[in-house]
Amino acid sequence: MLASKYMYRWVCLFVAVTCAFAQNPAATDDSKTKTKAIKDLAKTGPESIARIEPYLSDPSLDVRTEAVKAIVEIGGPRSLEPLIQATRDNDAEVQIRAVDGLVNFYSPGYLKSGLTGTLKRAGTSITSKFSDTNDLVIEPYVEVRPEVITALGKVASGGASMTSRANAARALGILRGKGAIDDLVAALKSKDDQVMYESLVALQKIRDPEVAPRIAFLLNDPAEKIQVAALETTGMLMNKSAAPTIRQVIDRTRSQKVRRAAVSALAMLPDPANKPVFSSYLNDKDDQLRAAAAEGYARLKDPSDLPAIEKLFESEKKMNARLSLAFAAASLGNNGLTEFSPLQYLVNALNSRTYRGVAEPFLLELTRNLGVRRTLYQVLKTGTRDERIYLARALARTGDQETVPYLEALASDSDTEVSQEGARALRTLKARL
Repeated sequence: MLASKYMYRWVCLFVAVTCAFAQNPAATDDSKTKTKAIKDLAKTGPESIARIEPYLSDPSLDVRTEAVKAIVEIGGPRSLEPLIQATRDNDAEVQIRAVDGLVNFYSPGYLKSGLTGTLKRAGTSITSKFSDTNDLVIEPYVEVRPEVITALGKVASGGASMTSRANAARALGILRGKGAIDDLVAALKSKDDQVMYESLVALQKIRDPEVAPRIAFLLNDPAEKIQVAALETTGMLMNKSAAPTIRQVIDRTRSQKVRRAAVSALAMLPDPANKPVFSSYLNDKDDQLRAAAAEGYARLKDPSDLPAIEKLFESEKKMNARLSLAFAAASLGNNGLTEFSPLQYLVNALNSRTYRGVAEPFLLELTRNLGVRRTLYQVLKTGTRDERIYLARALARTGDQETVPYLEALASDSDTEVSQEGARALRTLKARL
């Protein structure tokens, strides 16, 4: 009886499936025919985009997915309008592929590192994995069409899934999407950690100080990852009004990661009221806290602190903390370029793959000082390849008209890598000026 009962259920299922196909016998074959047609059209180049675009409205998800994949693969200016259309699809995969395609137009090669490369579909659900590295941002001179930013903002604040929303938020950061700040702030209220995190990082890259008060509610978020990102963002956006809250976080937190982020954030907000905090951590056993405290002293710019900072610089053994102390010493006035000087120590670190990411932002900040810029111009002539490349990047963002001839000379350097970076830096500087 039991076997007969199961047999009956299988027969019923078979009949139901058969009836479904009987009602629309050509559905599957029709989708296959269309996807094949799309693949064939894609081989003919950009002129085929107009013929592929109608498939973005097809009832079949397989067809729409194949259409967006083809348009992304073809790329070029003609792909932008169709990809903007595809961001409005009700399927997360289509949205993700469209968003990554838009970013790839402005940052060629992004598809290899973007979310698209990890997409897998199982029935109606998709899985994907965000890369841990999230430092990509387009050059300042690259202009993104406003309608692209608007489309990405709508996905970030109301996409088909939390994954597609987080992906769009990441895209807005890469493209410096200032026009979608309201959408990013809305995304911060999604209660999804990945969406919130990507939105905070995007706001860091956009660097609009006016948005800082609107993220203050996250400074005490219960999720460590979000709280840390909110503290970092608050520091980068220089929200001095948040300093009392940050000091409270330092006093109350049990998390070392949160404490490090809070002291680092406070270090970006120069205020004599913060000095007792920096003083209490300047000799801490944790080298990252020592580093953050040194950066706080650097930005307070009190010349009377220089002797103590120089002494600590000479005795510090940990590289991260020593670089921060070098930054502090140079900021407080010891900014000559001699063999063992703090400024030379920072320049030397540009040759290290491990530590150039620490030294470069310090040098960028220091080169806002005209005297330091003039001192470092000689490095553009006599420095190593890496020293000249990374210093050029800093000067592109802080230099003035006086910097132009130095970057012009770099753009004509016999070393191809140096000349390419020099030309890029020159273009960025002139766009600023």
